[in-house]
Amino acid sequence: MNIGEIARRAGVSRSTVSYALSGKRPVSDDTRRKIQQVVDELGYQPSASARALANGRTSTLGLVFPPAGNHYTGMQLDFIGSVVEAAAAYDYDVLLSPSGVDSDRSFQRLLGERRVDGAILMEIRLEDDRVNHLSAVDFPFVAIGRTARPDAGWWAGIDHTALVEACVHHLADLGHRRIAFVNRPEQLLRTGYESAQRGLDGFTKAAAERGLTAARTYCCGDDPASGQTCVEQILHDDPDTTALVTLNEAALGGLYRGLGEAGRHVPRDFSVTGVVASRWAQTVTPQLTAADVPAAELGRLAVDLLVERLAHPGAPPRHHLLVPPVSLRASTGPAGAASSADPGARTP
Repeated sequence: MNIGEIARRAGVSRSTVSYALSGKRPVSDDTRRKIQQVVDELGYQPSASARALANGRTSTLGLVFPPAGNHYTGMQLDFIGSVVEAAAAYDYDVLLSPSGVDSDRSFQRLLGERRVDGAILMEIRLEDDRVNHLSAVDFPFVAIGRTARPDAGWWAGIDHTALVEACVHHLADLGHRRIAFVNRPEQLLRTGYESAQRGLDGFTKAAAERGLTAARTYCCGDDPASGQTCVEQILHDDPDTTALVTLNEAALGGLYRGLGEAGRHVPRDFSVTGVVASRWAQTVTPQLTAADVPAAELGRLAVDLLVERLAHPGAPPRHHLLVPPVSLRASTGPAGAASSADPGARTP
């Protein structure tokens, strides 16, 4: 069923049907009612592509997502779900598009064919070609995370530097002096993956502030087996390590397993903390003391910002930087008496 058939049955021209359905030109109430009656009888639904041609909008947002590894982490899936839910509240659909070394064609189709009204970019790097390209062509987008020059952009993110600092200070306050940092995979750190780089900056800064000369940093694959291997390496390098901070939620189960197989009880013998989504922090035993990543809130904020940008193209850039507190659960405890007496410890 098409507009021509509706026009024939209503006894009007095709253009009159088009104007009545799109609202682009006034149509008399009697004619509009006649057309609507035919539409209702036929159950006509204009196609999305036809609506896009008529009003220049697709009612679709693009979620540009290059998987950081060979699978999506729980935090990433939580975020994707939150974007879809928040977009639906604005009557937008979401088109998921990968973008990376092997999928630039998908990204270019998304833009060149104007399949979406705007885009949300995930997995931001400090120097991000996607951000530079979209800015150059003036395509509306919002980033999840910050580049090295965040002031000129629209974005929502969390302060990984501050959150990792807070985790280190929490452990130091408990008397821990030999602390390891478990980061994301080496490839992500090497390519300037924002959370990995800023998290490392936070760990280095806090360790220096607390005089933690035995602090060590490790890259770890996004899977439990890599987490277990990483713990083995940490304890091999420094058997006296008593705590770790991690950004790698995908490796969390393996970190716990590695500690258990090494005979380290959490938190009696070894404390673990980090930056992960709350529901994943609560799936391990004991539950993880962590700065909880508010994935649902990030998704909602990103959609809100993008809808605002689409409604007000000339508006100045806005952004949200979230710094959630460290939620105290059961995975951290005091270091041994000798460590807690160390002059580097401070009162919370």
